Amino acid sequence: MEALQVLNEKIDLMLKKYAELKSENKSLKDIIAQQTKSIAELTQKQHEMEQQVLSKHIGLLDLPEADKEKMRKQLDTVIGEIDKILNTIND
Repeated sequence: MEALQVLNEKIDLMLKKYAELKSENKSLKDIIAQQTKSIAELTQKQHEMEQQVLSKHIGLLDLPEADKEKMRKQLDTVIGEIDKILNTIND
């Protein structure tokens, strides 16, 4: 009879531990989701700011419009590659 009581206590202890771990796991998953969202927002904001800086810089250059457009395309390509690398790193 005493063995059953000890076994019951161990089972109760394990169930409590399981519930605690399950709760902690959910909490950690929520934190990861928030941080992932934050990283995505910051990456987007960085991209927008880079675009603004590049646009201003290109606007200050005394280049023909065709050259400016070519430079924009090249910069867009480079920024796109950087974004892909950042996304790969974040995954």
